[in-house]
Amino acid sequence: MSKHSILAQLTETKVVAVIRGNSYEEAVQLTKAAVEGGIRAIELTYTTPQLEKAFSELHDIDALLGAGTVLDPETARHAILHGAKFIVSPHFSAEVATVCNRYGIPYLPGCMTILEMVKALEAGCDILKLFPANNFSPSFIKSVKGPLPHVEIMPTGGINAGNMKEWLDAGAVAIGVGSDLNKAYKTGGYDAVVEASKNYMEASLN
Repeated sequence: MSKHSILAQLTETKVVAVIRGNSYEEAVQLTKAAVEGGIRAIELTYTTPQLEKAFSELHDIDALLGAGTVLDPETARHAILHGAKFIVSPHFSAEVATVCNRYGIPYLPGCMTILEMVKALEAGCDILKLFPANNFSPSFIKSVKGPLPHVEIMPTGGINAGNMKEWLDAGAVAIGVGSDLNKAYKTGGYDAVVEASKNYMEASLN
């Protein structure tokens, strides 16, 4: 799968589920439920123990699997070798960008300032993660696109089914969601995550 096709899938699906499991088994269940609910892009975070086992169990799932909370180039390479099709960080790392470019894998770094965004763009990043997005309003995207009209932004952190459309309408290329799915799993299990995922996908289309 080419870098171009991966980026196209990310922008087409609009919703990226950020999966943080207390175990790799929980991450697998959360992922399967999110996909059953219609989400087609999954970010499996490295805060999950034995994450490589989750990648192994999910290798044939009908969704684009990426890795999140990637803090260094070693973890980026580990994720890519275990099947990650995109890499996400809470920050920008030039070293991680180099590894991702080497393997032709999209890198979505967390950025909050114009300086961070410019550095990420110069390193070949095509989509930038605005994180934590709950520190900003959707109008921030329009402000950024003044000096950087070509920048593509994926807000993550504090996004929910109630405000995600506002972000998408403001120009977000996609949005990252996670805490609602974990809360749904804790209170209602697998089926609740399926329903929450359906709500996100319906909200993205309205």
